[in-house]
Parts: sequence; C-alpha cells; structure tokens
Amino acid sequence: MNNKKLLEGKIEIYKHISQNVVTFPKNNIFSKLIKRSIEIVTVPKPEDLNTNQANVGIILDEKLIFKILSEHYTEVLITEIKTKKDLTKLAARKPDLVFSGVKYFHFNNKKIWLNDYLELNDILYIGSNKSSLLKESNKSRAKKIMHKLKITTAKFFTTEPGEHKNEKSMPIKFPLFVKPITGGDSRGIDKNSIVYNYPSFKKKVLEIKENQHLRCLVEKYLSGKEYSVGIFKDNQSGLIEVMPIEIIVKKNINGHHILDFDIKKNDEEEVIAVLDIKIFNQLSILAKKSFIALKGKSFGRIDFKMDHLGNPHFIEANLMPGLRTGYFYRSCLLNLKINYEDMILKIAANGLH
Repeated sequence: MNNKKLLEGKIEIYKHISQNVVTFPKNNIFSKLIKRSIEIVTVPKPEDLNTNQANVGIILDEKLIFKILSEHYTEVLITEIKTKKDLTKLAARKPDLVFSGVKYFHFNNKKIWLNDYLELNDILYIGSNKSSLLKESNKSRAKKIMHKLKITTAKFFTTEPGEHKNEKSMPIKFPLFVKPITGGDSRGIDKNSIVYNYPSFKKKVLEIKENQHLRCLVEKYLSGKEYSVGIFKDNQSGLIEVMPIEIIVKKNINGHHILDFDIKKNDEEEVIAVLDIKIFNQLSILAKKSFIALKGKSFGRIDFKMDHLGNPHFIEANLMPGLRTGYFYRSCLLNLKINYEDMILKIAANGLH
C-alpha cells in the first residue's frame, strides 16, 4: 500500500474525531447491542501535545474509539483519571472491560500500575501487565531474554557518558548503532545514530543523555531490511495470530536506511506486506517465541532487522503498540484485511474473554 492510499485512509478515519457528541442508537437498535460495560480510561493530556508521557503506552483517539464501541456495546464511557479517588471510583463501578493505553499513575509519591490494579479488583483490561511491560520497555533486558532463548539479536552493550573512555574499552567493534535504552517512536534516533569511530560514538551518547536523560543501548549495526510483526493472542484459546510487514525507508543524507524519529513523525516510510513465504515464516516463528518469552497478553508488536546476509535479528518489542494508524494497524490491514473499526472491536472482544 502506498503512502497516498494510507493518507486517504487516515483522513477517512479521522473525520470521525470531529464529532464531539456521540449518542447511543435508538431503542429499536439498542436491544441488539452486546450487554457489556466498557470504560475508556485516559489521563490529562499535557499542554504541549508533543511532550512524551512516560506513563502512557498508547495514545488513544478516545472519541473515535467511543463511537466505535458505542455502536456495539450497551454502556461505554470515557473516564479521565486525575486522582486516586477517581481510580477507586472506577474499581467500585466494576466495568466489564477497561480499554486504556495508560501504564501507571503517580499518586502520593506511589506508582500504581493500572492493569495490575484492575487485576486485583477482578476487572478485565486490554494489553499486558506490569511484569511484561517492564521486560519489554528496557531494550537491554528484552534482548537478554531473547539471547537466553537462542533468538538471534545483535551484539550489544549499554553505556552513558564517561563509561567507555576510549575505543579499546568498547566490547564491540564499529560500525555501531546508538539509541536510548527505553522509549518508543524512535526518539533519539537520527542520521547520526550509526557511528563509525569513537568521536562520533562519544558525541551521540552525550546527546542522548542530554536530550532524553537516558543510558544508551549500543548494538552492532545491521544493514539489512526492517520488519515489524503485529501480534494478536486469543485470551480464551491462547492461539497467536502473526502479521508481518516490511518497512521501507529511503536513504538518508549519509546513504543509510534508518527509521528515525522524523521519518516516523512525518509518515515518510512505506509499509508493505511480506510476500516472501520463507521470510514470512521466519518472522512469524520468531515473533511468537518473542511474545511468549515476554509473557505478552492480548496484542503487541515485535520488531526485527536483517543483517547483510538476510538473517533476522530481534530488535525490540512493544506490548502496548499504538492504536492509531501506525504499524500495528497496518499489520492488521495488510494481513487480516480488517479496517480500523474491526481492529478496535477485535481488541475489545478479546479483552472481554
């Protein structure tokens, strides 16, 4: 699918968002709705919408999701959680399902993980729990888990300014790829992320520390193609559906194909179906193993990159993938041939299991 068609699809989807008031169907249709209560849980948005909220794994289009779910379920609410009291009230209402991209809250200097809190109150939710999210969010930790299972991943080490004082102290030879150890959306990744010598390595590590305030994950650079695999795990049967896609990026000014922050932000990459059956099967097997290793639940996304010989390497996982029109949606569209509404309904129905 080319970028023009994807853009047209996005325009059609986001037309719905402008409808601020959504009403339930008339009584003659209401009786056909599924009798379940669903609360779409959000937190206050920052004044600067470009600010990254560390406690939010999925930025939801809550009005659009509300409209979709309201046409199929009897009771749907949008709930903004501002205080611990709001959270307590949510638990007391005991909805059948909480549909949320929030990872945790900070109340009274205490971190409360939403999905674990819901489990304690016997409330169903979408996505994975705290334990799995912690395994996934730290890229070094996730790679160590894969290494133990003999799932190939690029050689790596972690560092920050001052730790590796010269090239001899570095455990892997150049060229290397430098990125923040946590975070999504390719934040901190740009044309300078591939480094060929110690001065450029030192400069990039310092830049990430100053801008993202994070340690760096430093990997052996892989020059091959880039892939992502969407995952659906049926909560009832345990069956896993895999949805591989290839991500194509034009060469940058340095002649490299890098899926960096600006390319993602400006939607400049091309996403296509994986037609090579051998690669499709390789990615499917590795994605399933990776998802199971992280004890993922419901849905997620696993990213891979090929080396120069075409061998797939685990890059990272996302157990709370974006639910707008990003890679997870495109993996559903290209593999399952389902639209945005069907994707949201599939996630909700699975959560209700």
